[in-house]
Amino acid sequence: MKSLQVLLFSICIVNAARAAENTGAGERQSFTLAGVIDAALRDNPSIEAALSRWTAMKARVPQAAAWDDPKISADFNAARFVAVPPNAFMDQTVTLEQMIPISGKNRVRSRIAGAEALAAFQAVRRAQLDVITKVRTSYLRLLNNYAVLDLNEKNIASLRQIADVARSRYETGMEPATDVLLAETEASKLQETRRDLERMISDEKSQLNILMNLDAFNPLGIPRKESLRRTDLPLTQLRARMLAQRPEVRTAQAQVEAEKEKVQLARREWIPDPAISVQGQRYNDTQHIASEFNTGVSFSIPWVNYGKYSAGTKEAQSNLLAAQAELDRVQKESLGLLRDQLQKIETTYHHAELFQKEILSQAEKAFAASRSAYESGTGEFSNWFTAQRLLRDTQATALKHLTDHEIAIAELEGIVGAEVRPTPQRTQKSK
Repeated sequence: MKSLQVLLFSICIVNAARAAENTGAGERQSFTLAGVIDAALRDNPSIEAALSRWTAMKARVPQAAAWDDPKISADFNAARFVAVPPNAFMDQTVTLEQMIPISGKNRVRSRIAGAEALAAFQAVRRAQLDVITKVRTSYLRLLNNYAVLDLNEKNIASLRQIADVARSRYETGMEPATDVLLAETEASKLQETRRDLERMISDEKSQLNILMNLDAFNPLGIPRKESLRRTDLPLTQLRARMLAQRPEVRTAQAQVEAEKEKVQLARREWIPDPAISVQGQRYNDTQHIASEFNTGVSFSIPWVNYGKYSAGTKEAQSNLLAAQAELDRVQKESLGLLRDQLQKIETTYHHAELFQKEILSQAEKAFAASRSAYESGTGEFSNWFTAQRLLRDTQATALKHLTDHEIAIAELEGIVGAEVRPTPQRTQKSK
């Protein structure tokens, strides 16, 4: 029994080692934003569900345009309890009836189904835009976390150097041991920050795996840093593109078109569609398959039920007014989202530019000056230590502002409903 446990334990150790080896190999590979987007658009379950619903809605169009099924009926004499002369009554009757949609209601229903299918297609586009936005956001955050992690390693090395300098001065009796302990403590705290960054990296990789419909434990590797070209579009062009391509606006427009057709359908309900019938009859004493053929026409009389059909017309007109009001609301709200997002992009760009051009440079100069002063014996250790912490925080904040700006642009594309800035390696595919 004990040997069996040892064997099982050994097998588990070997499998764990192989898994770790495979994971390590996967983590050493790199991946691109374009590759993740293509995989997500191809395999994401929410997009597949939206596509299936759109396919189902398209299948309604030919159903709505079709004529009513023809009807066939047959009557047979089962028993006769009176004596009648030959060929005095019919014994068998077969009737074929077909309704002719001269009112065009089927064509109107087809246009209604087409408008509803268009709304379902806009749901597909919204699902795709949401997935692309989420992929870009996670990818940018992942790049930022890796950059901060690299910055963290450099700061740890910098603090180790500070501790070495302080230790050498302490050993010569020039500085107290407190300076050494402060530097080493700060370096240890950055080790804790490193673990938090590794967790955030794992979170973003899990999110990307889920978006691509992969196992959350699938090793992704390191994201490839790509230069994203900024595209400046005039406000009028962004407004026009959003009102023409945003899925919510297109859905509301399709709903208006569907309600217009429903008004037409309600009005056509006053027009009866005739049913043409052909009837074959056979007498009780004949050698022929059919003794005679008759034709006929029948139709409903909707005019006697005025209240029913007039109420149906009023209902359709009220629904049309509601759809038009909904379209106006969606357009106004979309413009509000566009304005807020443009303001967010401008704000994040201001922050990123300010940190890159001024604040970061000032922090680097302050750190270099404090270090030089301390090493020359004219400055305090606390000034150097504070400058190092300020530089570290400034560098991390500058990276965050830049990432926030890129994410804001990615969110803008989801609001507009179209690609504002082409993704590298996807420019040709998107055309």
